[in-house]
Amino acid sequence: MTRFLLPFAVFIAIGLALMAGLRRDPRELPSALVGKPAPAFELPVLEADGRTVRASDLRGKVWMLNVWASWCGPCQLEHPLIMDLARQTRVPVVGLNYKDKPEAARAWLQRLGNPYSATLVDPDGRTGIDFGVYGVPETFVIDGEGIVRFRQAGPLTAEALEKRVLPLMRQLEMERVDARH
Repeated sequence: MTRFLLPFAVFIAIGLALMAGLRRDPRELPSALVGKPAPAFELPVLEADGRTVRASDLRGKVWMLNVWASWCGPCQLEHPLIMDLARQTRVPVVGLNYKDKPEAARAWLQRLGNPYSATLVDPDGRTGIDFGVYGVPETFVIDGEGIVRFRQAGPLTAEALEKRVLPLMRQLEMERVDARH
């Protein structure tokens, strides 16, 4: 009888571990960047020939990076939320156009609206890789010190915006203002 207790206990432990894993949201993949500095970059701006934006240009501001592509169906689904977010917050929303053709990206933004303070072009995906992007869309919130504070893999939802993103952005903005006084 006792020789069956150890295998039974192991079976129960494995079953409990699997049940715990089923309760997790697969979109909430951990990011090695959260809590660490955002990668350095210098990328051309889609809307302006010759102009570039560097990560250092955004220091001192809380900002959001939304990684998207014109060929991405889920990007189109989340786009109205990004449009609303850009209207209701002072936090700049920067687009990272990932592995896309500039003319397709411009047409997509013209058709659906442009919520971005700047759309950066990442044609080979290197900057996306530096951010740990493995698919689009992905969204990051970066604080005024350049530290990644949030990552959402997959499309943003209204619930994620209301419960996590907006409160975090408000908190970071308040901390930034308090630090200046």
